[in-house]
Amino acid sequence: MELNRIFRYEIPTIIEFGNGSIKMLADHVKALGGNKVLIVGDPGVVQAGVVDRLTAPLKAADIPYAIFSEIEADPDISSVEKGTEIAKAEGCDLVVGVGGGSSLDTAKAIGIMLTNPGHIRDYVGINKVLVQGAPVIAVPTTAGTGSEMTIWSVLSDKKEKIKLSVGSAYNCPTLALCDPELTVTLPPHITAATGMDALTHALESYVNKATQPISEGLSIQSMKMIAKSLRLAVVQGENLQARHDMLLASLIAAMAFNSTRLGLAHALALPLGAHFKIPHGTVNAILLPEVMQFNIIGNVSKFAEIATIFGEKVEHLTMREAAERSVYAIRQLKNDVGITQTLSDYGVQEQHLDFIVEEAMLSGNVPVNPRKPSLEDLKNICRAAMTK
Repeated sequence: MELNRIFRYEIPTIIEFGNGSIKMLADHVKALGGNKVLIVGDPGVVQAGVVDRLTAPLKAADIPYAIFSEIEADPDISSVEKGTEIAKAEGCDLVVGVGGGSSLDTAKAIGIMLTNPGHIRDYVGINKVLVQGAPVIAVPTTAGTGSEMTIWSVLSDKKEKIKLSVGSAYNCPTLALCDPELTVTLPPHITAATGMDALTHALESYVNKATQPISEGLSIQSMKMIAKSLRLAVVQGENLQARHDMLLASLIAAMAFNSTRLGLAHALALPLGAHFKIPHGTVNAILLPEVMQFNIIGNVSKFAEIATIFGEKVEHLTMREAAERSVYAIRQLKNDVGITQTLSDYGVQEQHLDFIVEEAMLSGNVPVNPRKPSLEDLKNICRAAMTK
């Protein structure tokens, strides 16, 4: 750590974590001064009965609510408009988001638009939100995006085929209400993809140039828990300890990258997801080993540490050899949890690479990456991910 370097760590969100914690939802709504709640979730959480587990304590406490469930994967900005209109028409003054990143990102954006003028497009970028949004309680049902903690809402303009990111401390949920029991029924393929997303958050934060002592400790803890529990969560979905570990690891990883940003996997994931409809966790999993291979020389010692975290025997290896073992370990983890697809499987071809890498280079995650890439470097990462 450079002695003359100043760093900052901020975490405005309250965390309540534990099995059965969702039963206290009504108490939290009252404590935050909510009079009527807008519940924001996708059709899947409604059909799975998860929303019923939220409405039960609200009904028992005579707290009125409305439900907005027109949320799809990679949520469109139109969902924010519709949800905001419903919230205002119903007189809702507190938002409860439930589900994966799509639902939580939409809920956070609706909270912003309940107190800020204009259109959500006006706040794309960093620190453009004018005032604190309405209180938002984030209830994650997947262990991966960390949206219950972060400053970011990632939205889509599906007409333009672009992704838009709104980043502000005002966009952080007021409360992250994390109940591992809500993740037990998550299918294996979603458990795997979201888990690899959480790993990418922790790992990219750990090795990038903006890392600092607080975020480093968080990243290490998150990676240790993922190394221990991701495989078990995928193959033993009912394993509550594994589910507990993964939800906590995801939250901790979000606490890390909230202050540091990420790296090239996330820079490339946004255009690839927008243009080829690759699920966010899956595209990160596909890219991560190839990005690691490129980045090794930018932070050899930390990649060697990652190898140790994931159980590689490095005692008799040089530091560079140990760092190379980290790539092997993550590639093995990706395959073990069933993510064997390549970018080619989603239709990515050589002729697409120019616009993919040009869009990726605009990401704020590129400047903090441990190794400065050229456009051709990004193409080579994609090429590797098209075949492996």
